[in-house]
Amino acid sequence: MVAKKTVEVKTESKKLDLLLESNLVLQHNLKDLIMSNKELNTNIKDLMRLFRSAGEHIKSGKYEDPMINKINELLDQNKNLAQALKLLEDYVKKRTSTIPGTTNL
Repeated sequence: MVAKKTVEVKTESKKLDLLLESNLVLQHNLKDLIMSNKELNTNIKDLMRLFRSAGEHIKSGKYEDPMINKINELLDQNKNLAQALKLLEDYVKKRTSTIPGTTNL
């Protein structure tokens, strides 16, 4: 009977040791999770600060992108070219209408 009790005590002791060990592993994992959560929160706060700053910068009109400036220059050049082509077309139409034997385009 004594041998049976010692086996039961050893079995219970092993179960308790396994339970304690798994609890420690769980606590360690929870600590890692909490630390990574804190780091994530810090990164998100920094990102939000950056977005706010960029939004305020854009609202203030200080936003200048070299690509946008070049596109605006190209648009102005295209407008000038379109006006020049229109004037050339009008000139050619006027010249052809004054030449006998030609018709208007």
